[in-house]
Amino acid sequence: MLKPIHPVPCSPALAACQRLMQRLALWLCDPTTTAAGITQQNLQPPTFVSAVEADWLWNFLQRVDAGQTLLTQANAVAGMPAHEKAVLAAWVQTVSALAAQFQPAPTVWPVAKPAIGDAAWKAFKVLMESFYEKGLRGGLPYRADGTPAATGGVTYADYVQAFRDAHRLNPDPNAREVCALCGGPLGDTPHVDHWVIKSAFPLLSVCADNLQLICSTCNEAPNKGDKPVHTAGNFAEWFHPYLRPGSGALRLDYVLPELAVRCEAIQPIDQPKADNLNRLLNLADR
Repeated sequence: MLKPIHPVPCSPALAACQRLMQRLALWLCDPTTTAAGITQQNLQPPTFVSAVEADWLWNFLQRVDAGQTLLTQANAVAGMPAHEKAVLAAWVQTVSALAAQFQPAPTVWPVAKPAIGDAAWKAFKVLMESFYEKGLRGGLPYRADGTPAATGGVTYADYVQAFRDAHRLNPDPNAREVCALCGGPLGDTPHVDHWVIKSAFPLLSVCADNLQLICSTCNEAPNKGDKPVHTAGNFAEWFHPYLRPGSGALRLDYVLPELAVRCEAIQPIDQPKADNLNRLLNLADR
């Protein structure tokens, strides 16, 4: 976060997809929804907002992951007992409200998976992650402005290009692009990073507030990798790319006598956040 990071023009499409994922998750967790009830007809409005979304979602559920259709995974979630559905629904509501974690008195953030069966959690995880792995890569049912579209929806490649274009410091096509997190070279093969890791929070796999383009060095161990970006569920002493930006609040001090670099906060109140960011990215060691 040494450079400014801001939403890209196609962020409304990602936000629309996030709402679609939340709506699907809560519908599957409704006590009246059964596996047999997951049909193309039952996905139509008013279950989902538009026929475009409903039709895209039905086609999406026919896709195969690890030898099973995503419909099979949805059936497993819909088949959970009522008390597990209630637990998962509460988890979905909390995780969907990521922005609330950066407001006063936030809801307690879950630090473990919801208390449901392992098979049901695995099915839910595969289903939600597939919105990123298969849905975004193949094309979402939304134009860049978030309006439903049967064809020509935003893709992974669109997001990558939009982010690169929006964060270029120099418009010259030959100018070097930099990583917004560390300020180093972005490189030819940057990564789309999930700030809050999708393996633990798959509902955020296509969340506009959870995606950014960063260099491969930042995104891989021993740097960010799969490290948490909160302290036991508390985000108070952490920066966030969009919801609590670090740009303008940080500086790197070069200590020549020690041949060292220090990640310092401009305001003392932000030093714990700077320390956490440094531990996350190993900035001082790079």
